[in-house]
Amino acid sequence: MSAAVVAVTVVWATPAVQDIVPLALPAGATAGDAVARSGLVARYGIDLGTTRLGIRGRRVREDTVLANGDRVEICRPLVADPKEARRARAGARGPAAPERRGGR
Repeated sequence: MSAAVVAVTVVWATPAVQDIVPLALPAGATAGDAVARSGLVARYGIDLGTTRLGIRGRRVREDTVLANGDRVEICRPLVADPKEARRARAGARGPAAPERRGGR
């Protein structure tokens, strides 16, 4: 690829669908440009008002300029608060065993 073009991928994943769209965009393209060009929003009816964008697991804004090789992820809203889910799992297991100190 020339310096005037960046190769990126845009990803959408749900329990039922995993879709990866490779794109070649002009240098200076943003994460929002990549999502729009991917066609994923129209294909899956994605509500951009409830989703967030990320690049390799880090949250980014739509105006983030892309670099060659970036993977733009369209992230769904959480269905449960991770801290609350962990507390619920820990509570279901019962009280933790007391910690042993010293000796064997």
